[in-house]
Amino acid sequence: MVKLDDAIIARMEHSGHKFEILIDPEAVEKIRNGDVDVEKDLASEQVFKDARKGDKAGEETIKDVFKTTDIKKIAEEIVKKGQIQLTTEQRHKMQEAKKRAVINIISREGINPQTNAPNPPARIEAAMEEAKVHIDPFKPVNEQVNMVLKEIKPLIPIRMEKVKLAVRLSGDGYGKMYGEIVKNGTVLKEEWTKDGSWICVLEVSAGMFGEIISSLSRKGGDSIEIKKI
Repeated sequence: MVKLDDAIIARMEHSGHKFEILIDPEAVEKIRNGDVDVEKDLASEQVFKDARKGDKAGEETIKDVFKTTDIKKIAEEIVKKGQIQLTTEQRHKMQEAKKRAVINIISREGINPQTNAPNPPARIEAAMEEAKVHIDPFKPVNEQVNMVLKEIKPLIPIRMEKVKLAVRLSGDGYGKMYGEIVKNGTVLKEEWTKDGSWICVLEVSAGMFGEIISSLSRKGGDSIEIKKI
């Protein structure tokens, strides 16, 4: 389990009651997607009404609100519907880590089309500051790379190397996963097949395709097939 000193509080209020759990700050996105590993993602299997004081929520109240005592289901609902409580120091640390990861990917995979040389990290960072880019401490890096590129392209000459992915979604998976797919790249071609599946060619950053495949596969489960072409 994550150490108590490293955990953050996820809090939800319902029917006049407060519910808090202690979670790993790096696990927020995966918990929101229903991928909860109690041993790794939570600092405690206890649901609190005040985590800082150690006051536990009553079992009957938990059952009444969540209709379960399964900590996995409770954690997912609290993180999805509630608020994440970060100290200023925690937020700054997480934002800075995500910012460095974004800068490194853009510097590694992007080139200046005028010189065919990489843009140095310092130049990318300066452009981000000029564009007043906001880094979300909880969003995946691959989503934020695309957002940052849109913001800094008017300021510095930059082109990212691209690869293409073939994606197939079952009809049931389309509604759940379409938004996730378009957040990660550009749909170049799409169509519905005779068996009711949706297929597309997705163009993504060359430096992120492995992470994108992993993320989409995890979220889509059996409803998605994806590979590099």
